[in-house]
Amino acid sequence: MFLTELLSNRPFITAALSWLAAQVLKFFIYWAIEKQVDWRRVWGSGGMPSSHTAFVVALMLSVGLTEGFGSTLFAIAAALMIIVVYDAMGVRYETGKQGQIINKILEELFAGKPISDEHLKELVGHSPSEVVVGATVGILMVLIMYL
Repeated sequence: MFLTELLSNRPFITAALSWLAAQVLKFFIYWAIEKQVDWRRVWGSGGMPSSHTAFVVALMLSVGLTEGFGSTLFAIAAALMIIVVYDAMGVRYETGKQGQIINKILEELFAGKPISDEHLKELVGHSPSEVVVGATVGILMVLIMYL
């Protein structure tokens, strides 16, 4: 029953398809630019476009179209979207930059004698352009699903 209800929830399906579309685009964009296959792009975070942004923008707009843009549910979805996008461009983006710097420091400081085989994850957040493209994916998916 839960799964049946979930799969008939149009805002959720639209958001999930937006996330999937962004993840697939991420794979192909990386492949086109870097000329190599990296399957981690399908499931990983960070990169172009932002699948988090695609998901929450599609969710917010779908809830607005389904429940009304003056509804409490839309307000909750809009607040969630703002938090996720802010986090992706702010905290997580800076975390990725710090990871790059720390990895470089460790490589140079301990050249030839690594203190760890583990590197900090560098692709964590999103640039503003990655967020804009993610939002565009979310908007396009809403247009496809609702028109």
